[in-house]
Formats: sequence, C-alpha cells, structure tokens
Amino acid sequence: MEQQEIKLAISDFKYFLKLTWEHLRLPPPTEMQFHIADFLQEGHRRSVLQALRGIGKTWETGAFVAWRLLRNPNEKILIVSQSGSHSDAIAIFIRKLIDTMPILEHLQPRPDQRSSVIAFDVNGCDVSVQPSVKSLGITSQLQGNRASLLISDDIEGQQNSATERRRQDLLNQAAEFEAILQTGDDSQILVLGTPQSSESIYNRMIEKGYVTRIFPAKYPEDVSVYKGCLADYIQQRMSQDPSLVGKSIDSRFSDEDLMQRELSYGRSGFKLQFQLDTTLSDAEKYPLKSRDLIITDLTHETAPTRLVWSSQSRDSATELPNVGFTGDTLQRPSVQEDYGNYEGSILAIDPSGRGKDEMSWCIVNHLLGKVFVPDFGGLHGGYEETNLVFLAEKAQQFNVNKVVVESNFGDGMFNSLLAPVMNAIYPVAIEEVRNNIQKEKRIIDTLEPLMNQHRLVLDYGAVKRDIEYGLSDPKSIYYSMMYQMTHLTQERGALVHDDRLDVLALGVQFWNDMGILKQNSDEALGLYKKKMVTDELKRRAGVYKALNAPRKAPKSTALRRLKSFK
Repeated sequence: MEQQEIKLAISDFKYFLKLTWEHLRLPPPTEMQFHIADFLQEGHRRSVLQALRGIGKTWETGAFVAWRLLRNPNEKILIVSQSGSHSDAIAIFIRKLIDTMPILEHLQPRPDQRSSVIAFDVNGCDVSVQPSVKSLGITSQLQGNRASLLISDDIEGQQNSATERRRQDLLNQAAEFEAILQTGDDSQILVLGTPQSSESIYNRMIEKGYVTRIFPAKYPEDVSVYKGCLADYIQQRMSQDPSLVGKSIDSRFSDEDLMQRELSYGRSGFKLQFQLDTTLSDAEKYPLKSRDLIITDLTHETAPTRLVWSSQSRDSATELPNVGFTGDTLQRPSVQEDYGNYEGSILAIDPSGRGKDEMSWCIVNHLLGKVFVPDFGGLHGGYEETNLVFLAEKAQQFNVNKVVVESNFGDGMFNSLLAPVMNAIYPVAIEEVRNNIQKEKRIIDTLEPLMNQHRLVLDYGAVKRDIEYGLSDPKSIYYSMMYQMTHLTQERGALVHDDRLDVLALGVQFWNDMGILKQNSDEALGLYKKKMVTDELKRRAGVYKALNAPRKAPKSTALRRLKSFK
C-alpha cells in the first residue's frame, strides 16, 4: 500500500471503509453507508445512529473502531449490547480486521499484552488497567470501566423494554455510560439501535442532548415522525422531488425487495424495523386513546342526556397538555344538551395504596348507557384515618348509592376500617369485588369497548387536575390517570403505577356486570325521551281532568239552599 493511500485512509474514514469492504470482498459501500460513515466521523460526543435492518451499521461501526485505533493506539474502546454474545461478536470482528488487514497489522497484540478476542490490547498502547477493546452485556458490571469510545449496540430489545419498569431500569443502566466516558476532547458515546416504541430509551437520549441520525429504508410519507432526526440528505432529496415517497433509498434494496420484506414482516413490523417509524406500532400497542373520551364539565347530580363526541380539531382541548402519544387529543362534545339526574352513582376504591402506590378512588355514575366520571384521584399514606374520612366525605359530596371496594388484598381488613367511618359520616352499603384476571388485560377489555363507542365521559376539571399533578415533577407523571390510560399495554407489569386507571375500570365493570351498559346509549336516550313524553302526557291529562271535573257545592251552602227552599 502506497504512503499516500495510507495517509488518506487515516484521515478519511470513508476511504478506510472502502478499503475494509474490499478486504472483506464485499461490494463497495453504498451511498447510505458513506453517509453513515460521515456521521460517525463527525465525532459528536454523544450520538445515536438508527438505520434499517441489514444495512450493516454494526460492522461499519466495527470498522470505525479499528480506524480510531489506527489513528490513536491509546484509545480505550468499550462495546456494550443487550447480550454479551452480540458485543463479543463485534469485538471478534475488530480483532479479525487487525489480524488480517495489512494497514492494521502493526496493531496486533505483543506476546506480553492481553490478547483475548473479547478483551485485548493493541501494539503501541500505554500500559493500562483497561484493555484497548473490551465487550460486555448491558447487565454486566459496568462500574470500574473507562472508555474514550463507548459503543452501545442494540441494548434495547423486546424483552428488556416491554414494560415501564424495565425501560426505566434499562435507562438507569445506560446512565452509567457517562461515568465510564473519559474526559478527553475525542471521547465519544455512540449508540446504535432500533427503537421498540415511542418510549424507547433512544428517544429519551435525544432529550438528553444526544445528536441523532435516522436512516430508513424508504423515503417516508411523513417526515415529522422522525422529530427532526431524519438524515439531511434524505430530507433534501424529498424536498427537491416529492415523488420519491415510498421508493427505496439505498441501492442494496430494490422497491420489489422492500415490498416482499413488508409482506414478510407485516405492516407494523416493517414500519418498526425498516422505517424506524414507531407511530403505527404504538397505535396498536397502546389501545386506550384519550381522543376517544368525552371531556366536559359535570355536576354532582346531573349530566347531559344528549352528548355527541366530536373528532373535529375545533373541539380539541388543546390548552391541556397531551401526556399520551403524538397525535392523541382530548375532545369536547360537539352537542351537549338536556340534563337529567344520574341513574346510579358509586364510589370505587382500590385500597392497595401502600408504599409508593396510591389508594385510588373514582366516582363512577351512569345515565342512559353512558358512564360519567365527575371526580377521581389518589391518596398516599395507606389506611390512615384522614384518608378514610376523605373517602367518606367524597361519598357524601356526590351522594353515591354504594361504595365498591376491590378486595384482592387485606382479606377485608380495609372494609372493617372504612365501615365505621362511613357509618359516622355517610351511611351507605359497601360491596367487595374480587378480580382474578390479569390486571392489564382486564382493564383494557373493560375500558376499550366503552371508549371506542365514546361512552366514557370525564369531568374537565378532574382531568385538568390529574394532568397538572402528573406534570408537577418527573416522578408524578406515573400517577396520572391520563398517562396510565394512554401508556397501558397487554404486557404484565406494563406500568410502574396503574392504580387510578385500575379503579376506573373497577367502577365501569361494576355497572357492566349489572347489565346497565349493555343497552346502546342512543336506544336508551330514545326510551328516555319516550318516557318523558308519556309522563308529560299523563301529567297534562291529570291536570285537564282536575280542571274539568264537576264541582260539588260545599256542604254548608247546600244546607242553606235547602232551608231557603223550605
């Protein structure tokens, strides 16, 4: 290799990548691979790279590690992935390049250096506790390691990101990267991965200041789903030629090939794995949408008998923050008229609030086939007397007909504590309800049909208080019912906290089990109006009969007339 060629390879990663692909007897790098190389060489201190499956981003990053070592043998590289075996495979690939590429041969470990394929030194490096290249799994002991370049490759998978708690644990593990990174100007954290949902830790990294580039398989229909992170050259071409939408971006994949892959993966799988667009998967994964609710002002005793859900943007409560996913809204009714008294009212309570959980409560009323929720919330402090008094006063305030308590925990202990307080403040029947079905599935099965029919109505003020409380500090958001509703999945343990949503489902299920909600709300309204007309006709008939009935003279007058006649 000529000296000029060596200098060019050292200064330009794209040229080094070309040499590497030639050495591996691969086709020349594609345009997308060269753009990925540009992004890697930009050297952002914290960066995230998302690219379609099969483009070779992992092996390209391995070549980037070798290039960094070529430029500076004192680099300390740490490779972290979801599984140790995957990060080991990357380290082995790097070691193979060093052992076989002429331009890298001088970096082969000396006999007195570490030479394991997953933890090795390179010739020319200073003596250090940390090897030149080391691979670990994300669950390994990360503390104590130091790196000038930390490669995080696919640390997020379906298993370790399926629930809120798992995602939080993974994010906490990834936060350790900052302690590992050395302080040098060239030090870099490089994150490679495919997001599993809009709650992906990769998206959270964007919020923390990581520079992100996304390289999908096809020119996307909606650029906005990438939140400004779509590769620049892709955006530029689409602005110049809108007809590119739906066509393949990289020459390795024809339009026909991508079509076959979409058929194989399914629409949602393709969107996620190749388009890196999480909106469709989230739409399917999170079935409860706040836009399916009706939000309006409710009173303690009455509700509109005619209430029509609106999908129009003019009826969106845009002044309330959206704690759901992008595109979700809170909708006011387009029609609201003719008020009537609630046909039934209960206070639902989930008494499991101990430790960090809440004792959640919810007023759940029904009228003409619709469910109305004028108030709800949560209490910390468990079975404290102040909490029991609060619940009794809520029952009194809303004049409920019954208190319904989930009895899965405590073997009736909560009821024995609540009953005397209720008797002293607002005597009303208390009924225990036990559930044996998986919580997440039970909540979705209970609420989704009702919400899809737009028959669940929440008080505007109660929703506003719930959202404001959720946004009061970073940890409070998990206690918000609106957050819980929009982030619930079928996965067991999907949420860190679900108490407020659970108690809403408890109240709805109570009326459903009573057969109250089986009737269509329009049919119920029709019968209600018919009854109102019948009652009015009966009233008028009674008034008419009373006005036209023959009058009887008072007894005293009749006697006087009789005496006069005589």
